[in-house]
Amino acid sequence: MNTTLTSTGLEEARALRAQRRRRALVTNIAVYALLVVIAFISIYPFLWTVRSSFTTAGGLFEFPPSLLPNEPSWRNFQEVFTLVPIARQILNSLIICFFGVGLSVLFSTLGAYPLAKMRFPGRDLIFYAILATLVLPNEAGLIVNFITTKALGLLQSDAGKIAAIIIPALGNVAGLFLMRQAYLSVPLELLEAARMDGASELRIWWRIMLPLTLPTIAAFSILQFVAFWNSFLWPIIVIGSDRQLYPLSAGLLDLSGAFATNTRAVSAGAVIATIPIIVVFLFFQRYFMRGLEGAVKG
Repeated sequence: MNTTLTSTGLEEARALRAQRRRRALVTNIAVYALLVVIAFISIYPFLWTVRSSFTTAGGLFEFPPSLLPNEPSWRNFQEVFTLVPIARQILNSLIICFFGVGLSVLFSTLGAYPLAKMRFPGRDLIFYAILATLVLPNEAGLIVNFITTKALGLLQSDAGKIAAIIIPALGNVAGLFLMRQAYLSVPLELLEAARMDGASELRIWWRIMLPLTLPTIAAFSILQFVAFWNSFLWPIIVIGSDRQLYPLSAGLLDLSGAFATNTRAVSAGAVIATIPIIVVFLFFQRYFMRGLEGAVKG
């Protein structure tokens, strides 16, 4: 009888496990199907833009929509290079990104160190006060930034205008938060040992903190690169009507007229502006994911 009970229990256990596997399979299929739908909805605008950039004939807004271009050609890209000084504007964007990303990463990594690893009165209050400014939209500082850059005389020369685009974005609160969270994950024992060996705070920051938080630095660098590369409104305000100084995102505005818009040329320009972001992310996606994960854990 014991044997019969044991076999019956085993069969019930197998049936229960099989039922759980079927439920897990159904759940996984539903979740992945939902993710596929969300991914398609997210990527479809970019696919449509790529298709429009290569299309030279037929309607762009036909229904049902097609992802394959009609009579594909490079003519729209050639038209972009004809209508816009795109080579100069790409160079302007690269200069802005190089100095903007480098300086903002430097200031954020330096500023986050005392807020994470030094003890002084009001440290947490200062951090939360800085963090509170995240609720303000970027547009809230446009007038103040313009008055400040004008008072500093930065709008009198081409180099000054480029500097005026970069300087207001150097104090990045999100970067300060990311780096502080990453610094908090570094054991205090390492810092105490370095201090006992006579290392200065700057040397500790350079030799210990930066190497241990490289993934977060890489993630923040990518975010800043995207932000500087896509900067649009502020460069137009600072530079004015000099198209030769525009970064690429602002320069593409010339492809859209007041009364008519060449949608195919605009799509080609958007594809050109998007390619560097995709390349940077593909090269550094591993560090990007690790950096954000470390910042959240910290």
